[in-house]
Amino acid sequence: MTVVVGYVPTREGRAALRRAAQECRLRSAKLIVVSSARGGRDMQAEDARRFQELLEQVHVDLEGAGIEHEERQFVRGNEPAEDLIEVANETDADFIVIGLRRRTPVGKLLLGSNAQRILLEANCPVLAVKADEND
Repeated sequence: MTVVVGYVPTREGRAALRRAAQECRLRSAKLIVVSSARGGRDMQAEDARRFQELLEQVHVDLEGAGIEHEERQFVRGNEPAEDLIEVANETDADFIVIGLRRRTPVGKLLLGSNAQRILLEANCPVLAVKADEND
């Protein structure tokens, strides 16, 4: 079994990663962490270094938890949804985990464009996790 999670260093990303790790422990599944930097080739060196440090910490945390995993980092400028769906299709993922942010009453009518695209275009189930103040 394979679970794919979209990770960015935000409350939503941390909530998704935490839930994906829980699901992997429950199901004895492999976790694939997908991080997609929108900067592509124009990403500043400092931003790229910080992004890499955060992914290294994710690796350390998952290793410590005993979760079989791999990280895939993309900095090619694609939309995160595109990278996440591509990896899920390539690995024949059983499901995808994404994080959502809380929205105002008007904002609740619309999802973020990446979340909406993943929900509509993914070939497998998608678990959407809301971040809270503790994430």
